Amino acid sequence: METIAPLWLWGVFVAFVLAALFVDFVLLKKQGAHEVGVKEALNWSLAWVAVSFVFNGLLWWAVKDTTGSSALANEKSLEFLTGYLIEKSLAVDNIFVFLLIFTYFAVPSAFQKRVLMIGILGAIVLRTIMILVGGWLLAQFHWILYVFGAFLILTGIKMWWAAGKESDLNDNPALKLLRKLMPVSKDYDGEKFWTVENGKRIATPLLMVIAMVGLTDVIFAVDSIPAIFAITSDPFIVLTSNVFAILGLRAMFFLLQAAASRFHLLNYGLAVILVFIGSKMVLIDIYKIPVAVSLGVVIGILAITMLLSARTAPKT
Repeated sequence: METIAPLWLWGVFVAFVLAALFVDFVLLKKQGAHEVGVKEALNWSLAWVAVSFVFNGLLWWAVKDTTGSSALANEKSLEFLTGYLIEKSLAVDNIFVFLLIFTYFAVPSAFQKRVLMIGILGAIVLRTIMILVGGWLLAQFHWILYVFGAFLILTGIKMWWAAGKESDLNDNPALKLLRKLMPVSKDYDGEKFWTVENGKRIATPLLMVIAMVGLTDVIFAVDSIPAIFAITSDPFIVLTSNVFAILGLRAMFFLLQAAASRFHLLNYGLAVILVFIGSKMVLIDIYKIPVAVSLGVVIGILAITMLLSARTAPKT
């Protein structure tokens, strides 16, 4: 797997991620369990977006310094931006499922932050493994692009079909399996994952929630990772755009939680994006759609969907 990123930029990326995890698990942990408000969520969302753009600027400078080509630097920077936007967009669907899980398990608002923090850490590890494996497969077997493309098209059609329909976790096979594997207490015990009930050490509902969040992210990663390989085959850009999108997931969750009803048509837009990206992969050897065009299409679909959502939002 070849990448245009110099070794020192890999080090900078790792430093960014470690710093972000330090903020989440050390500095913010001192706040204790508390409900995250819209203002706090908005501030953190803007901060993570700003950090991502700063890193993209470093990527541009690194490519320009290494190759001496401004055109190539612009191309790679645009690939990062497009991949980041696609991953951010698909993460919204992820968030809606998280909302469903939290509602189903009646997770107290004060505990939701910790669940998302641990979920994000797991997502970074699992997605890194999946991206490296996916990059190796693409390098060895070019035809897998067609498999990824067809899968994204089918996923987009399925998402369109399921959009607007109520989801029910009672029929979720993953939840049924988890309930068989671990006995769960009826009540929460603070932020603890384990408690003692009738002399036995059993899981609390919070551990079940974290397991469901982790499984959900793996399922969504199967959709989103192939989508970004349609934009670039550079494993560094695939990995970094994916991880930076995930780092802002917690803040975006609390931001969208307050306005979920206003984005009721978003899944239709995401379905169209997946079909477009899948088609791009299937046609790659016939016609390679420019990255700038892909970025414009994604932004256009999101803008139209959000505008229609705002105009047709149910009155509360």
